[in-house]
Formats: sequence, structure tokens, C-alpha cells
Amino acid sequence: MSTATILRWHDGRLETAAKDDLGPDRAAPRRIELAVADSWLVDDGRVRALDVHRDRFTASAAAELAARGTGPADSPDVDAFWAAAVARLPRTGRWFPRVELVSASATDATRASSTELRLRLRPAPPASSSVVLATASHDPRTLPLVKGPDLDALGRVRDEAGLRGADEAVVLSDDGHVIDGAWSSIVWWRGDALCLPADDLPRLPGVTVRTLATLAAVMGIDVLHEHARPDELDGFEIWTTSALHGLRIATDWVDGPSPAEEPGRLALWRSRLEALRRPLPPG
Repeated sequence: MSTATILRWHDGRLETAAKDDLGPDRAAPRRIELAVADSWLVDDGRVRALDVHRDRFTASAAAELAARGTGPADSPDVDAFWAAAVARLPRTGRWFPRVELVSASATDATRASSTELRLRLRPAPPASSSVVLATASHDPRTLPLVKGPDLDALGRVRDEAGLRGADEAVVLSDDGHVIDGAWSSIVWWRGDALCLPADDLPRLPGVTVRTLATLAAVMGIDVLHEHARPDELDGFEIWTTSALHGLRIATDWVDGPSPAEEPGRLALWRSRLEALRRPLPPG
């Protein structure tokens, strides 16, 4: 992916940052830790479920700031940041922006740590409609309900799966049940019913999987929540869902079940989700 343009929220506006490890005074190197993040695909100024992405990010950011004891006078205006970030998004081309709440700790012990809101403007990487899965070597998540703090650790698990010929790693519970993908959500079809991991399995509240499940329910399709081990999905149609790729069908599971495919189903649902894209608000 091309290098991202990084914009920081400072004094009520977004300003371009020359380097990722410098503080507001551009002098003191800092250690950056990602606390909350959210990303979505912008395709020629159109995006799907932007309000759901906003709600997830602002709720997680507010909870993180409250946990840090940030008072109202010191807390950044997340809503104003979000509005400014959306206004800065390009209206042409394919983009995969990411909004972030980061913790910045100065390497100089005399400087206090702080939080910062940032926007990364990133060209979207190529998307695909199929995926090869592999079971993750372990579950590296520390905060499975929040997008952001575990992204790097999940990326390493995904890279490990890549050495085995897979595109995505599937995280399992201690009992061996499918929970989530490293960078996606996992669903499968039991006949004509759409199946998601059971609600008691801690997983990220994925925006695309929520959109898919809501659309299926509105159309009268059964949406089931199940405990399922990989071997129990042999012969099932298995999908991953994500903001970048939308829906992808699993064509293989390395050392795992053999996925199936109902011809035409993936294309139909991809077109249904694509029809939900809406123009960004005026910049």
C-alpha cells in the first residue's frame, strides 16, 4: 500500500504531520500506541454504513478517554474530529481511510503521555472476492470488543497464516469454536440460513457483518448464532466480511474443512451490499 498521509487533530483542526513519531512541537520523539481505530472503503465518494462506523469509533473512543480519566476540559472533541475527517476524504478514486485515537508517550520521562486523534488517508489496496483460510496459531487479542489495540498482533497471526498459503487467519476459542478472522468476520450458510458465531464468543462488532445480518433478517432469512468448530463446517459455504473486501468466499481452509459454494449466492449478496453505498456528505 502507498504511504499514508497522516493528519492530526490539533486546536480544533486537522493538520498534516510530517512524521509519525513527533509530538505537536515537532521536536520530541514519542512512542505511539493505537487505542481505537476504524476504517472503511470510499469508492468514488460513496461509502457503506458510515454512520455505523462513526458510532463504533466514537463510542470506543469515549470509553477509552473515560478510562484514562480525561476530564471534559481536556478531552478532545471526537464528534468535531469525525466531521472534519469525513470532510477531508477524497470524493474520487478508491480510498481506505482510518481514524485513530492513539496514546502518545514521550521518550523523555519529563513529558507526560497524551491522547491524540488522527486520520490516515490511504489509497485502498486491491480487493478480492475469494479467500483462503487457515486456523490461527493462537488468539492474540487483549481487547476483542475494541478495534485498534490488537490490530498489530492480529496482523502477525495473519502473516503466520500467510506462510501456510492462507490469506486470513481464523481465531478460535479455548473450546475450538470459530470466533473471528484476524482482519475480518466469519460467517457460514447452513442451507438457506445465515450463521454467525454465538453471541457469547467475544468478537469485534463488525460493521459489514452487522449490515449483512440486518439485511438478511429484513428479507426474512433465518440468522442463526452457533458454536461451531472448523471440522463441523466441512461442506458449508463460508464467507469472510470486511469493510475493504465486502464479502469473500472461502475457497480453501488450510489443514481444515473443505468449503462448498452455491453458485450465484455470493455475487447476489455482493450486489445487494454494494447497492447500500451512499454518497459522502458534502465536504
